[in-house]
Amino acid sequence: MKLIKTSFFSAIITFIRIASNFVAGKVVALLTGPAGVALIGQFSNFISIALTFANGAINSGVIKYTAEYEGDEQQLKKLFSTSLKISIYSSSVFGFLLLCIATYVSKWLFHSDLYTNPLRVLGCTIILYSLNSLLISILNGKKQIKTYTLVNTVGSVVGLVFTVVLVFFYKISGALYALVLAQSIVFFVTMVMVVRSSWFSKAYFNQPFDRATARNLSRFSLMAIVTALTVPVSQIILRNLVITQLGVNSAGYWQGMMRVSDGYLLLVTTSLSTYYLPKLSSLNNDEDMRKEIFQGYKIILPVVFVSCMLIYLLRFVIIHILYTKEFEAMSGLFIYQLIGDFFKMSAWILGYLMLAKAMTKAYIITEIVFSVSNVLLGYLCIHLFQLNGITIAFAINYFIYLIIMIVIFRKLLFK
Repeated sequence: MKLIKTSFFSAIITFIRIASNFVAGKVVALLTGPAGVALIGQFSNFISIALTFANGAINSGVIKYTAEYEGDEQQLKKLFSTSLKISIYSSSVFGFLLLCIATYVSKWLFHSDLYTNPLRVLGCTIILYSLNSLLISILNGKKQIKTYTLVNTVGSVVGLVFTVVLVFFYKISGALYALVLAQSIVFFVTMVMVVRSSWFSKAYFNQPFDRATARNLSRFSLMAIVTALTVPVSQIILRNLVITQLGVNSAGYWQGMMRVSDGYLLLVTTSLSTYYLPKLSSLNNDEDMRKEIFQGYKIILPVVFVSCMLIYLLRFVIIHILYTKEFEAMSGLFIYQLIGDFFKMSAWILGYLMLAKAMTKAYIITEIVFSVSNVLLGYLCIHLFQLNGITIAFAINYFIYLIIMIVIFRKLLFK
């Protein structure tokens, strides 16, 4: 079964990422404390936004059309060549802009201009970050899962080495530099792997810019840009709210909780991105799509449920292993975060169908509405329940999101 095979390779990526993040997170927590964890979370969110604009927000489109054009060499040449030009142009413009406004961005993210230089380094290297992302998307779309796994593994290991060394010498600034430099350096590894692939030829990347291909990719660009301007920005807004209302340490506790959440869900989210997006993109029959979705629910949701139960029962052990005693205050965040994670994964299985079928309007509306509602619920629940309120808002928001996904796809699901 291809989903199980993909999940196996996803598990390899996940294990290495979790192990790398465990060591890196422990070093950051020990040397910088909750405040450092919070600031690094801010920078991670900003990098997500930056990368989306720097590569023209085309990653999902590249994955879809690479899978869809399998066997059509001419279309693939147009796709890869046009995508390369979009990535180079977009990253060059965004990198220059970031160099010009680095000080202002630092003040917005960190309430200080002390971290302007890491932002400037990001501006200089983001073209490599962008090209690495493009090549990984091509590997994903071509279903070269072994190579995809290897590249992601190298990225995790490089990120770990950079984090440990730079945080040891430069504390918070070092962690920020590590986030910037790791993926840029991994580009050279990814490029070597792609060049060595049996299908590779320079002709795939040196064709003229194709406007029709660019228009097709633009539908995905719009969706990706909306995601980049909603999810990370909403997290930055909420983190700033927590810092203002409850202090920077409280923001660090929440960031610590999200790192636990993101860590154990990596297996699921990696399987969805590496298997479901190209698979659903290649299906045109409602019956086939319905079978694929229900198969996903049968395999993925039991894994998520058991994982949630184990993590909740072992929450104090997890806190002590991953962080320090300073982070014990985050134990109250687990219950609602894990409930929200279950609703989130249940909804995302359907959400990927929007990406696969380029349901631009529905995708944009739901992303905007539920990012805004997450912020609004966060404001309300933090006021009522203090720090626990931010995870209560998360759970409520994704429960409503799941219901809306079921309503949108009711004809497909219950035909």
